[in-house]
Amino acid sequence: MLNEVLIQLYERDLKKVRAEIEQYENDADLWETADGISNSGGNLCLHITGGLQYLIGAVLGETGYVRDREAEFTEKSVPRDQLLARIDTTIDSVTSTLAKLTTADFEKPYPLDILGHPMTSEFFVTHLVGHVNYHLGQINYHRRILAGS
Repeated sequence: MLNEVLIQLYERDLKKVRAEIEQYENDADLWETADGISNSGGNLCLHITGGLQYLIGAVLGETGYVRDREAEFTEKSVPRDQLLARIDTTIDSVTSTLAKLTTADFEKPYPLDILGHPMTSEFFVTHLVGHVNYHLGQINYHRRILAGS
């Protein structure tokens, strides 16, 4: 079933985000930016976790999570252990929400206009897998740039 596949993908990719955050040499590097790169690894982590907890957990799973998208990009110096805890919470929120969804739930229109056109929940949560990986690649690149400098 689709939800089982999505659970595997989100768990895999969020664990990769966790591994990237763990590999930063120190907490300060999580918040550094490099020339031409506007987002730090820490802010990208906050964006991934905040986005998924809201767009999947709150919207589809009614978890009550309240998103502060601006803070995802402006908060600085969140300790690494808190980032890791947010990742773990996000894994729990996303996987428990996806586990509850039925085929009929996936076929319904996604309740928010996020991409500027109507789409099913199936389409949107599948789209988000790619979005997470886009930012995961940015975190990986950011970490390696800082390690090389």
